[in-house]
Amino acid sequence: MKNLNHLTLDTRGRTREASDEGGDTHTENTLPKRYNKTNRLKEKAILVSVKLHSEDKKRPEDSLAELAKLTETAGGVTTDRIIQEVKQINSAYLIGKGKVEEIKNLISQRDADLVIFDDDLTPAQQRNLEEEFGVKVIDRTGLILDIFAQRAKSKEGKLQVQLAQLNYLLPRLVGWGGVLSRLGGGIGTRGPGETKLEVDRRTIRDRIVRAKKDIEKVRKVRTLHRKRRSDISCSTVSFIGYTNAGKSTLLNHLSNAGVLVGDKLFATLDPTIRKIRLPDNREILISDTVGFINKLPHQLIAAFKATLEEINESDILLHVIDISHPRVDDHITSVNTVLSEIGTSQKPIIHALNKIDKLDNVNSIVRYWQRELDNCIAVSALTGQGINDLFNKIEDLIQTRLKKVRLKFPVDAGDLISKIHRSGRIIREEYTGEEVIVEAEVDNKLAHSLEAFSF
Repeated sequence: MKNLNHLTLDTRGRTREASDEGGDTHTENTLPKRYNKTNRLKEKAILVSVKLHSEDKKRPEDSLAELAKLTETAGGVTTDRIIQEVKQINSAYLIGKGKVEEIKNLISQRDADLVIFDDDLTPAQQRNLEEEFGVKVIDRTGLILDIFAQRAKSKEGKLQVQLAQLNYLLPRLVGWGGVLSRLGGGIGTRGPGETKLEVDRRTIRDRIVRAKKDIEKVRKVRTLHRKRRSDISCSTVSFIGYTNAGKSTLLNHLSNAGVLVGDKLFATLDPTIRKIRLPDNREILISDTVGFINKLPHQLIAAFKATLEEINESDILLHVIDISHPRVDDHITSVNTVLSEIGTSQKPIIHALNKIDKLDNVNSIVRYWQRELDNCIAVSALTGQGINDLFNKIEDLIQTRLKKVRLKFPVDAGDLISKIHRSGRIIREEYTGEEVIVEAEVDNKLAHSLEAFSF
């Protein structure tokens, strides 16, 4: 076992040494100087990432920085970030046995409460590491699920998080005799609301069955709600984007919806839907959805199918991008990956290049992304800059999806004509005795509902 007290600090306060696994190790102490050790309310976490020598393009430093942000969002504080480069993965511990001993020493030095791995752990690896460390061990998926459990507010959101957590937890009971004895509470042990995660295998299986049935009921209700919204014949624009990209702030600016806004990952979990009126007097529905993230757990994608259906059923996607983020390209890739997984990648997309207020060289950066992406609009959800341009782009894209219709209504069909005024564009409206002749441009949904009046 290496003696961490004899490691040499570099100019960034980081340690570097040769690994006994044939690779390199980087350890960074990130504990805040004012951290109150004697009366702490936050759990202290050591973060660990593994990089294979063959993974030339992997940037574990960036991913660990995001993991630290996730840890903070979950209510923890990061003491150290450890990166180990190895030739091959250790099947028993993910990391090498020598590194296990080193982290055990570090846990004692830092008085750490848990170790969080940026890579997915198998149930056996998690069990072996907890037995070695004597503290909780979770992986990135477990951490994200824990955050979702804290963020879920609606019945639907809680059910979906519960199902994802239970499916994640069930295989981890193998080898514990069917009952999982977690070390303490806190991060990684919390269910939706104030509940604790179930730890009995039989109970978990029963809860999974009930959760699936309850979610199916919710899905049917949501389908009915979508049908009612479809009857309104408004185009629907779904806000998508990487977590913390500014979707809720932008939605607030457009609709004064009062959605929770904060500089936190996954501040919005439950979908929000609002009706707004565009400058051309057309009404549309806009919806805010859960933010995506790199390595989004597949359990969440499956469990949140009912929520993600809102994206599938929308007419236009508005991809909100934090253009000021240093890893904006990775964020865009992560969002596009999820869209492909849920079968929505072919929908019309507007790219809102958000947070331009944070940039010094705005013009050059915006020009670059306008070359890389279609339908780009530079905006600041904070200051309102570019909002009118965004409205115009939405109007233009809706306009391209309209079809021209000629309709003949009875004179008492004022409600139908009003619907066309709200959601389409009247070209000609002529009253001829007991009939009203209307030429208009409407979207496909409204055109289909008015087929009986066409001539």
